Amino acid sequence: MTANEKMAAAELKPLQMAIQEITYREAIVAALREEMRRDPKTLIMGEDIGASGGPFKTCQGLYEEFGASRVRDTPIAETGFVGAALGLALTGYRPIVEIMFADFLGVCFDQIANSIAKHRFMSGGRVKTPIVIRALGGAGLRFGAQHSQTAESWLLSVPGLKIICPSNPEQAYLMLKAAIRDDNPVLVLEHKALLSTKGAAPIGLDDVAMPTGPRVLRPGRHATIVASLAMVGKALAAADRLALEGIEAEVIDVQVLRPLNVSPISDSVRRTNILVTVEEQAPTGGWSSDVVADVVSQAFDFLDAPPARITLPDHPLPYSPHLEDSFIPSPERIAATVKSLL
Repeated sequence: MTANEKMAAAELKPLQMAIQEITYREAIVAALREEMRRDPKTLIMGEDIGASGGPFKTCQGLYEEFGASRVRDTPIAETGFVGAALGLALTGYRPIVEIMFADFLGVCFDQIANSIAKHRFMSGGRVKTPIVIRALGGAGLRFGAQHSQTAESWLLSVPGLKIICPSNPEQAYLMLKAAIRDDNPVLVLEHKALLSTKGAAPIGLDDVAMPTGPRVLRPGRHATIVASLAMVGKALAAADRLALEGIEAEVIDVQVLRPLNVSPISDSVRRTNILVTVEEQAPTGGWSSDVVADVVSQAFDFLDAPPARITLPDHPLPYSPHLEDSFIPSPERIAATVKSLL
């Protein structure tokens, strides 16, 4: 059976939703496969994503099912193939671009910030720009300073982009499907250290929608902890530690960095009176700066202590395992910060 025949057969068979325990990596692959089956105009481009399944195996099996025309291995030329994605989107396709390391977003920054993010606006809304840019980032795997950044804050100031950051398999699956269906450009930030983590996801679900803001993962009444990507798991672990001492921490996953909706976080702070943010970035220019500023503006009278921002040191990430581990926010550090504010 040819790739087109397989696709046609898949389209004839409706999706059957089932809750499955899968890894973050498997959730990404499932979302890509389902959306490529759903729409023959959806394709993916990137470095080494073809027969090898991608450097982090986030495209595994796609090349065999959809062929080289829809799973396109590219040269090491992010500016070129990210720019090509805009051309494809303008001619009716739904391109997905995989950036091997989020650090390489800097190579194609101009294409994203000055072309992709602005094209629909500059056309007066006459054209759609359904482009998904997936970028794998994050520390903890000994890739060194040039291959371990999450790049969360680099594009926060660019109007015209949506930026999402799934922290578990369910989000990785649902948010990626929603991003592919969006008629505007979406930057999906994924984390390398999460790829092997497991969780339940509604595989086969066809009715998906992009979240509009943060999500409370654990309710609490003594402190609010807000985190993104791999720091969400650290925040939940910190909440477990605090619970042993009778401290109930509310844990919130940011989920959507642009547009950033701080109102649910402010609502939480009105109940808990304490705010701690956790992000895997240097302190300058991170999303937590905006969260803290907006919470102070919206709920200042409810704060019992100054908000605390937990970040990486203002320094390139070291390769040394011991130094890298000491840079990354830990559950112990998060718990200790919460206790210091109480």
